[in-house]
Amino acid sequence: MITWDDFEKVDMRVGTVVKVEDFPKARNPAYKLTIDFGELGIKKSSAQITKFYKKEDLVNKQVIAVVNFPPKQIADFISEVLVLGVVLDNKKEVILIKPDNKVKNGLRIA
Repeated sequence: MITWDDFEKVDMRVGTVVKVEDFPKARNPAYKLTIDFGELGIKKSSAQITKFYKKEDLVNKQVIAVVNFPPKQIADFISEVLVLGVVLDNKKEVILIKPDNKVKNGLRIA
């Protein structure tokens, strides 16, 4: 169990994907995402979502990400945020968590 104070430390925000690139150097199939978080700026993330999402379908899609983890190096790429998704039973496939309606980039998830 965690406390409410613990939960409040996790800064989850809404952002819009503005660019998607292949990431052939990733150990598992992944994309490099560039995401606009409004006032928080543009951030990058590696996301293992290639099974259910095509690159062109991700552009302009809103996603939810944890924005206050330290950057993590994945191969030759620095991932700045953790995009959130539902991990399926096989632990290799992910379905993105996203808002039902378009909202302002950078809004906090509570």
